[in-house]
Amino acid sequence: MSWQKFGIRPDLVERVKFKLKNPAVKEKFKQLLDGATKYDLQDRIKVRKWVKQASRILNEPMTDIQEEQIVNFVLSQRIDPKNTLHLIRLWAMFR
Repeated sequence: MSWQKFGIRPDLVERVKFKLKNPAVKEKFKQLLDGATKYDLQDRIKVRKWVKQASRILNEPMTDIQEEQIVNFVLSQRIDPKNTLHLIRLWAMFR
């Protein structure tokens, strides 16, 4: 899995996936990223801000190194939220 190449720990991914099964948390998370564009997801400053906000929503404290790993992962994926194939690929990566 490509997220592991960035040093993102599997236990962190599993905890986040579990927490996102809660409908209230999932809705807050969706609101956080509502209106995000592919250009926003290539802006290191915006992505870092979203990672920090997401960690607060999920009540998942992260070190600076973990935040940087996640930011680097998001930037490298070149995600276009309007492209269904990109979203399917991400969904498959974290099933």
